[in-house]
Amino acid sequence: MSNKTLGLANNLHEYLLSTSVREPEILTKLRQETALHPMAMMQIAPEQGQFMSLLVQLIGAKKTLEIGVFTGYSSLVTALALPPDGKIVACDVSDEYTQIARRYWQEAGIAHKIDLHIAPALETLDKLIADGETETFDFAFIDADKSGYDDYYEYSLKLVRPGGLIAIDNVLWSGKVAEPEDKQDNRTQKIRALNAKIHQDKRVNISLVPIADGLMLAMKLSNP
Repeated sequence: MSNKTLGLANNLHEYLLSTSVREPEILTKLRQETALHPMAMMQIAPEQGQFMSLLVQLIGAKKTLEIGVFTGYSSLVTALALPPDGKIVACDVSDEYTQIARRYWQEAGIAHKIDLHIAPALETLDKLIADGETETFDFAFIDADKSGYDDYYEYSLKLVRPGGLIAIDNVLWSGKVAEPEDKQDNRTQKIRALNAKIHQDKRVNISLVPIADGLMLAMKLSNP
C-alpha cells in the first residue's frame, strides 16, 4: 500500500501537493490524525482524494457506494463533492476505525449524507440488491480486503447505473503486481487477477490511473 503516488521523488511529490491539491482544512486534520494511526498506510493520498472528488462532480453523482471506510477520508472527500441531497452507502467491519470517521463527518456537517453499515460488505450489498437498489448508484469506490475485490467489483457492477463509475484502489499494490508470479503473495495474486479480468471485461470502459497506489476506473456500459 502507498498513501502517496508511486514513483515520485519526495521533492516532486511535495511540489505536486503544493501546486495542485486544494484540501479543505477538515480533510487535512483527518489526514494528519490518521498519519499517527498504526494502519496509516491504508489512508488514500490527498491527490487521489481530490481526483475522486473531481470525478464525482464530473459525472453528476448523487448516490454513491463505498466499500471500505477506515478513518473516513475517502467518504468525507466524496460527501463534500456531492450535492446537498447526495447520499453515500458506506460499508466497513470496524466500529473502532469508523468512530474516527464519524467524528469528522459530524464536524464537517455532512454526516447526514452517509449511511454507514458495520457488517461484512457482502451482507450489505446483498441487502441493497434485495431492496431493489440495482443500477441506482452513480459511483462506487472499492478499498477493502483484497481477497474480496472480485466479489466487490461484481456487486458494484450490479448496483451502479449504466454510465456510472467504479473506482478500485491499490491496483498497483506498491508495484508488487509486476513481480514474478512465484514471488507474489495471495493478495497480490488477487489484485493481479482482477486487473487482468477487468482488462478483458466488455461490460466496462476502463483506465488504470497511476495515481497513489494505482486506481482502476471502470465505467459501466449501457449495452455490454
